[in-house]
Amino acid sequence: MTDVVTDARIPEETTPEENSFDATRAIGELIAQMEQVIRGKRGQIEMVITCLLAGGHILMEDNPGTGKTVLARTLAQCISGGSNERHVLFKRIQFTPDLLPMDLIGSHIFDDNTKEFVFKRGPLFCNILLADEINRASPKVQSALLEAMAEHQITAGDTTLLLEKMFFTIATQNPIEMEGTYPLPAAQLDRFFMKINFGYVDEETELNIYREYLEIAGNLINLKQVLAMQDILELQAQAGNVFVHEEILRGVSNIVRGTRAHPDISLGASTRSGIAFLKCLRAYALVKGRTFVIEDDVRDIARAVLEHRLIYRNKEGRLKALESIIINETERLAKLKLYS
Repeated sequence: MTDVVTDARIPEETTPEENSFDATRAIGELIAQMEQVIRGKRGQIEMVITCLLAGGHILMEDNPGTGKTVLARTLAQCISGGSNERHVLFKRIQFTPDLLPMDLIGSHIFDDNTKEFVFKRGPLFCNILLADEINRASPKVQSALLEAMAEHQITAGDTTLLLEKMFFTIATQNPIEMEGTYPLPAAQLDRFFMKINFGYVDEETELNIYREYLEIAGNLINLKQVLAMQDILELQAQAGNVFVHEEILRGVSNIVRGTRAHPDISLGASTRSGIAFLKCLRAYALVKGRTFVIEDDVRDIARAVLEHRLIYRNKEGRLKALESIIINETERLAKLKLYS
């Protein structure tokens, strides 16, 4: 076990022949390019990229006007779609109360030339999907995303159509207290690997945005494609090979199982939650420039991965229950000094 940990801790010993694709450089260039538009939100950018490399989907909650939509568009413009495409296929769906499932999936229409019904694909057939204000649509429409997000495929009538290999959903929602919103059902929430709050920027960053908003708008138009879609697929593969120590694996299990036993939590995390947690840990370590997961990674992303999957018995539990479970487990891991 010691030899394995040592190898995982020293990625620079890997020879160019063994790993010709520099993941750290590639991710750094992507973050730097996105920060030309998204100011003061490096942590949120890292979380979005983590979720992308983990092969999942992300939900962002906050008030309108904080930059959630711009972040999704910025990410798409930084990734080229191949030899014939300037950037990956990006689609934005504005969710409204009158939206229908066929508006997402597509529908069969009659072709006058062939005298047959043909399937016209909806906006879900893309690489990066922005589901904007998802909780303004009815639960029936929200559930239309389930198959696409979980299986990377869409069923229309008797036909099952596969989505692109790179299919990443960035959904935004307004706080549920706002008028005209529908709470996302538990099954839909569980399909999101992570949920984050976007939040407002600090005072100095906001002042700089006001000074430079014209320049920032120009940056969005002129962003460089620093990665190709194939590079993202390569990064996803590398994330899957990131080393996870047995004790950190046990720590994930302890946190997940702890949510089921806590008296303030009525519905704890599932086994699927634990798998998503591990995938995100591996991807987050890669985003941080490592080929192995450390104890701090568990603390940094646990709430984003698990919070939205839990149902609490009371308000006090929402504020303290998960945090206490995370603190207890990360303190246990810290005492073990796994990589000393």
